[in-house]
Amino acid sequence: MSTFTVVVVNAGVSDPSSTRLLADRASQRVASLAKERGHEVVIKAIDLRELLPELPGALSSQLLGPKFKAAEQALVDADAIVAAAPVYKAGTSGLFTSFFQVLDNDLLIGKPVILAATAGTARHALVVDEEMRSLFAYLRTLPVPTSLFAATEDWNDKALGERIDRAALEAVILMESGFAKAVRDESWKKYQHEFGSAGGTNLEIDLSSDLMRLAQGGAYKPRSENT
Repeated sequence: MSTFTVVVVNAGVSDPSSTRLLADRASQRVASLAKERGHEVVIKAIDLRELLPELPGALSSQLLGPKFKAAEQALVDADAIVAAAPVYKAGTSGLFTSFFQVLDNDLLIGKPVILAATAGTARHALVVDEEMRSLFAYLRTLPVPTSLFAATEDWNDKALGERIDRAALEAVILMESGFAKAVRDESWKKYQHEFGSAGGTNLEIDLSSDLMRLAQGGAYKPRSENT
């Protein structure tokens, strides 16, 4: 039996939130389908509205506060992600987009992602595939083929449940494949990573050197001649 971790990234800001409701339905369906196939699933939630006080500093200086760091670590440990955003004026919310713009570009390579969005009208249905899918392609994730979108009139439509079933099964199969772990274990060095990606752990950079301390905003401390 395998144990998988599914992380829900919810950009809904209201309480209750239709965006959170859609994300929860998707993650719970992933858990139930995985259980039918002999797996256990741990679900963790990241509510982006709780990160709002730390967002300006993260955007302006890339300095992450404790909640951002905790969210980042949860995504590192994730076997799959459910990313859900409300749609405003034909685009995903600024909170959702900003969060993923702050993250290291190498953080999510190969991870399965269910893309989900909610809006008041079906006119925004293409935002998932035209905007969200391109963002997660840039981050080199594996978005599942079935996108999830729920307008006001969709909640009582059985077609939404059918799409959730399809997306959840696709995510489970991708988790079972172990693709993300295989990429990191066997071909990580074949990617052209940005400077300092993954905290420097995969680039063999000595982050404790004088030069790196200066680059990170620290003060230069000359070493004595006897050391």
